[in-house]
Amino acid sequence: MRKIIYVLTALALSVATYAQTSDYQRKYDILVKRVGAAGVGVETLIDNWAKAEPDSPEMLQARFYFYLTKSQGTEVLGRKEPKYLGMKPILTLKDSTDTNVYYYEVVKYDDNLFAESLKAADKLIAAYPHRLDFRFLKANAYISYERESPDMALSNIMGLAYDYKTSKNKWLYKDVSAAEATKVDDDLFAGMMQEYCYSFYTLGTPSAYDAFFKLSQRMNEYFPKNVDFVGNIGTYYMVVKNDYKTALKYYDKALKLQPGNEAVLHNAVIASRKMQNAKLEKKYLKLLGK
Repeated sequence: MRKIIYVLTALALSVATYAQTSDYQRKYDILVKRVGAAGVGVETLIDNWAKAEPDSPEMLQARFYFYLTKSQGTEVLGRKEPKYLGMKPILTLKDSTDTNVYYYEVVKYDDNLFAESLKAADKLIAAYPHRLDFRFLKANAYISYERESPDMALSNIMGLAYDYKTSKNKWLYKDVSAAEATKVDDDLFAGMMQEYCYSFYTLGTPSAYDAFFKLSQRMNEYFPKNVDFVGNIGTYYMVVKNDYKTALKYYDKALKLQPGNEAVLHNAVIASRKMQNAKLEKKYLKLLGK
């Protein structure tokens, strides 16, 4: 009889804890919809949430987003480039020499508040070191914060890749729309790393291109049979170095891994045209079915 009472009591405590967590999360979601992630009353709610559930991952995420959002503002920059950080200008005007000046609205940060958001992310990562979605919070924040020169972002992502490859623990990832976290396999992880490669590439600055190349190289070492990373290296040589011969070497290597890959073949056609090599161009067009 005493054993049954103990079990029922434990279940009751479990339900009460879940209800409490659910209640804070519900209040937070409602408030954020009304006032935003850093609006009036959000910090107080998160502080109360932290007192009740200091280890709640949802609370720690909420604190991260509070400080990150609060740290952000916007500014308009005038640039000579018709494209900046992958963005189109919001306005184009002529200067005194009749030269186009392109204006972009970009995010700027308060350094102190941004540092607080990283502290919250670090607590979350320390508590749940094998949750990829939590690790991505910090990497994504760095990419936005650093703009043209994503050095810390690259270092953070490289470190994550190393941890993934050397850790014997199982990794999990939870999408914002998913009810539960899913197990991460090599294909999923490689796909996510390719998204970061693409992010660096689209920034389009010398430092970002360098990050694109370094991350692609490292991922090629970890996943030598993944066609994306081999193709990335070829694209770096074609777009950044104008070294079309080396680019084609990597595109051919990628095609050995995955014959008929349309993205690689299209890039190989472009590289052939840049070389003014009609024979090679015809070869790749034929493989494309053209």
